[in-house]
Amino acid sequence: MQQSPAAHPGRIAQPTAAAIAVPDPSGPSSPGYPATVEITYPSQLNRWLPLIKWLLAIPHYIALFFVAIGAFFVAVYGFFAVLFTGRWPRGAFDYLVGAARWYYRVLAYVHLMTDVYPPFSLADDPHYPLRLNVDYPERIANWRPLVQWLLAIPYVWVAGVLYWLTGVLTIVAFFTVLFTKKIPKGIFELMLPGLRWNLRGNAYAYFMTDRYPPFVWG
Repeated sequence: MQQSPAAHPGRIAQPTAAAIAVPDPSGPSSPGYPATVEITYPSQLNRWLPLIKWLLAIPHYIALFFVAIGAFFVAVYGFFAVLFTGRWPRGAFDYLVGAARWYYRVLAYVHLMTDVYPPFSLADDPHYPLRLNVDYPERIANWRPLVQWLLAIPYVWVAGVLYWLTGVLTIVAFFTVLFTKKIPKGIFELMLPGLRWNLRGNAYAYFMTDRYPPFVWG
């Protein structure tokens, strides 16, 4: 029987570049940055699911609460590991990426961007409409954990504004799905940057990459 990746975070399989590709992603793909999230545009959605998705997601909220507690201690461990060795412990890095992957699947679900129920898993799933990956860095400068959270503030602030836009557009999407069973592709594409910018900003703030995220749309 296959063991849960959450139980052995160091054993999470890292997808290859080919495996990360998503069929028919909506709009422009993420710019060339080590942290990426892609969501397949749904041509049709269930008309009534928007009424209850927040309720169906509650088990995930409970599970993610404990995942987040683990992520906090893993991040503290990673802070000191990078500070003294200049390297992320692979198991710790994989756990944080897996936690982000789980969290963003739930975000996409509650923002009505997919009807596919998120798996209770940290691992990459090539069949799920949302794909998230952060490239593992071989080395990170020892000083970066001390300052990158500060350098990330301007980017994270803009990312927060874009995520607010995603929330507003979710209200629009609620009615379009209710009456037409779909989100207009233009609306869907406007919802994506809020998720992508937040992932890139957090990956940088948590010194999972040393490349400053780009101020570009998409």
